[in-house]
Amino acid sequence: MHPDYFIFVPAYNVSQTLADVLGRISPAVMERAEVLVIDDGSKDDTRGAYETFVGASSIMNCAASGKACAGHLHYERFEKNCGYGAVVKRGITAGLESGAKFIACLHGDGQYPAEQLGEFFAYLESARTQPENAERTQPEASGLPEIALVQGSRHAVAGGAKAGNMPLYKRLGGAFLTALENIAFRQKLTDRHSGFIVYNAEFLKTLDLKALSPSFDIDLEIISIADARGYQQAELPIPTRYAGEKSNLNVVTYGLRVLRQILRRFCLR
Repeated sequence: MHPDYFIFVPAYNVSQTLADVLGRISPAVMERAEVLVIDDGSKDDTRGAYETFVGASSIMNCAASGKACAGHLHYERFEKNCGYGAVVKRGITAGLESGAKFIACLHGDGQYPAEQLGEFFAYLESARTQPENAERTQPEASGLPEIALVQGSRHAVAGGAKAGNMPLYKRLGGAFLTALENIAFRQKLTDRHSGFIVYNAEFLKTLDLKALSPSFDIDLEIISIADARGYQQAELPIPTRYAGEKSNLNVVTYGLRVLRQILRRFCLR
């Protein structure tokens, strides 16, 4: 039986946060989901943290305890660090193979709210079940999914990113890039650089994953493809969570890749 939801968890050196992230997935979501932790060659004890969590979950009633059910959890490890893009490609591939309707990316470092996954899945499900006489948009009229993806926005609520301790350089850089992207792309979003994304599997089936970036800008590439093809996108507010953790993102090279995507989008319009 296919799960309704597939959640893949990019995990690189997240031994201190992984258990908390998995534990915040609600039982209602877990009952309908398959979860795959993808360890990208971690140098710490990420695997041990996963196995300890699964061992504890296996002897508990997940519905009563609020813990993720061990039978719904799976683990894969890249022996060498392959990069965020490789993890996303593997997660999407596994999600499509599972037959799930919706596929979510949930980072293992705790920056994104696992407890809100149910809200995001419900949003996409409600979009798929609109009445036949509801007003149609152009993407659906052409046979495309009504909404390709829902992205969590840390800037949907004014001042939220600052209150959540997002570094100033990230707030300013993100605002600058998002302003340029909103000029280049058809749809206007408030936070194009959030990694908390839930996808419609029907949209993901149309992607050539091999052609996508091996780096952090893969999320933006996918969003850009959805925009260029006329798919709808949506965003829901999420809290900002920064606690002094070390980021693996090189902001300079990432910014340059984003600018390249913007230029490419301008050239295609």
